[in-house]
Amino acid sequence: MESISHAPAESSSSAASSTQHNIWIEAQDELKQKLIAQDDFPWRLATTAPTLHQEKEIALKYVGGADISYSKQDPSMACGTLVVLDIHTLQVVYEDHSVVTLSVPYVPGFLAFREAPVLLELLEKMKASATLFYPQLLMVDGNGILHPRGFGLACHLGILANLPTIGIGKNLHHVDGLTLSGVRQLLKAKEDCAEDFVTLTGCSGRTWGVAMRSTDGCVKPIFISIGHRISLDTAVKIVKMTCKYRMPEPIRQADIRSRESLRKHQAMISK
Repeated sequence: MESISHAPAESSSSAASSTQHNIWIEAQDELKQKLIAQDDFPWRLATTAPTLHQEKEIALKYVGGADISYSKQDPSMACGTLVVLDIHTLQVVYEDHSVVTLSVPYVPGFLAFREAPVLLELLEKMKASATLFYPQLLMVDGNGILHPRGFGLACHLGILANLPTIGIGKNLHHVDGLTLSGVRQLLKAKEDCAEDFVTLTGCSGRTWGVAMRSTDGCVKPIFISIGHRISLDTAVKIVKMTCKYRMPEPIRQADIRSRESLRKHQAMISK
C-alpha cells in the first residue's frame, strides 16, 4: 500500500505563515515611519499654569483606556473595551465594548494585528457619534516602543487612530539587554529616594521606557513607554495622575469592564 505523506501540506502551511509574517513586518515598518515620539497635542496638563503660548490651549480632561479580555474556554473569543475617564475625578464618563471572534492568531511581536482592529472600531464608532467625551489621550493595555520590534500595540493603535497614546505593560519585554532582575535591582536602589521609577536604558544606550512603582507598597512595577505623539516625561506625569492602584485607572476600569462584559456574554449564550 502506498504511504501518504503530509509534508507538502505542512510545508504549504509554513510558507503561508512566513508570507503573513513578512506582510506584517512590512506593515509595521511602514507605520513606524509615522511614529512621533515627542509631545504633539493641542492640550496642556491642568497641573501646569498656561504660558502665553498655551493660553488658547484647552486642558487635558478626557483620558481613554483600552483593553481586551479573552475567554478561558475559547481563546478566539474576546471582548474589546473602551472607557473614557475624567482625569480630575477619575470617574468613567463613557464606556463601550465589543465581543468578537478573532481569526488572527496570536504571534509574539505582532499582537497589534490581532487586537488593534477591535479597538480601532470602538474608537471609530465613538467618533461617529460625535460625543463630547472622545479621548484626548489613550492609554493602552500593551506596550509602546518597549517591544521586540520597537513598535507595540500602543504605537500601532495611536498612529491608526491619530491619537496620543501611552503603552502600559504589566510584564517586561526582554529587549536590548533589559531584564526583570536588573530592573528590580535598580528599583531597590531607589527605595529611599523620592523618585518611584527608573529609566529603562538598553545596552545600545536607547531609552525604551520606564519601570514605575505606581503606588506606595507596590511590589510589581508597571512598564510605561511612548505610544505615539507624546514624550516619555509627559507620559510618566499622566500615569502618575491616574494611579490609585497598580494600574492606571483608565486601564484598570477597561480591564474590569472587559472581563465582566465577556462573562455576561458567555453566560447569555450558554443558557
